[in-house]
Amino acid sequence: MKTLSQKALEIKPSGIRKFFDLVQNSQDIISLGVGEPDFSTPWGITEHAIYQLEKGRTSYTSNYGLIELRREIALLQEKSFKSNYNPDNEILITVGVSEALDLSFRTILNEGDEVIVPVPNFVSYIPLITLAGGVPVIIDTSVSDFIVTKEQIESKITPKTKAIIIAYPNNPTGAVISKEKLKEIVDVVLKHDLWLISDEVYNRLVYDGEPISASTFMKDNLILLNGFSKTYAMTGWRIGYVACKKEVMDQMVKIHQYNAMCAPVMAQYAAIEALKHGQKDIEMMRQSYELRRNYVYKRFKEIGFEVHKPEGAFYIYPNIKKYGLKDEDFALRLLQEQKVAVVPGSAFSEGNYDNIRCCYAASMNDLKEALKRIEIFVNNL
Repeated sequence: MKTLSQKALEIKPSGIRKFFDLVQNSQDIISLGVGEPDFSTPWGITEHAIYQLEKGRTSYTSNYGLIELRREIALLQEKSFKSNYNPDNEILITVGVSEALDLSFRTILNEGDEVIVPVPNFVSYIPLITLAGGVPVIIDTSVSDFIVTKEQIESKITPKTKAIIIAYPNNPTGAVISKEKLKEIVDVVLKHDLWLISDEVYNRLVYDGEPISASTFMKDNLILLNGFSKTYAMTGWRIGYVACKKEVMDQMVKIHQYNAMCAPVMAQYAAIEALKHGQKDIEMMRQSYELRRNYVYKRFKEIGFEVHKPEGAFYIYPNIKKYGLKDEDFALRLLQEQKVAVVPGSAFSEGNYDNIRCCYAASMNDLKEALKRIEIFVNNL
């Protein structure tokens, strides 16, 4: 294998996709695995995209994306979070938030730069840091109720530290940082002149309070990531965005030019419609997820799991240590014996064998049946 990239060889496949593939090849599975809304994209959004296709709008766009979409995003940020981004040169439309993540790391990192990563966290963070030449520095947040603290961050800062990445809300735990603790992290970032990469793709899906954003507190040291997949049930459209100051964006867009050129134009038109007329749909879906959150949390507690109540996103992260199985064994046996798919916690935090992630963006009927089967499974252990 000498002809292949050593970095590519060393990166592990996604633990989420491993179980997704197992489910795809099985029958009668209830999947609580892949983090995808069970709603279809609201029809008004889809219809608007179809109309644009019928009008023949199938060309490239500016590398930055459609200016109308960027203006709508800038307006949303200003109205919701009192943040100010110039749509001309401080907002970039990307092929999902995954591309926005990749662009962020490749724009700011030099070989050997350290990035502080609170875990558990989304599976892409550490591999993308590594591919960009960075060094992930891990903080275990299981000791602090899955919320990273300023003290934990301070303890990991070295002369090589370049950035910290946080998610609001968190995937896989559903934990939501408070406004006060977020401000404390911002203060640490500014004190040490670091970058804060804030992944806010779930920031409209919170259940116990109003959404917040790091962009309320700062701009110069912030790279803000967001998108449409989760909030608007638009996973397959692959549309996200990054917002940051012009001096950073000037460099980021160069990588985007050679990497993706531009996001699909029909998805951009769909995103415009989502921002203009999709707010009722967001609230309907959010309320539905909240009902499901309440149900799955109650049932996991009744069954006997140790579990934190998620405050956002659509995931719950039960602890399985008492059942005497490591996470992957638990997940595989649950799939084989009761036909319920979950994701091992080690997919989100290497060495964490004590948790599983369950996505409750499934129908209530499926959730009820899945929890019934999980109860049977653990009672038979």
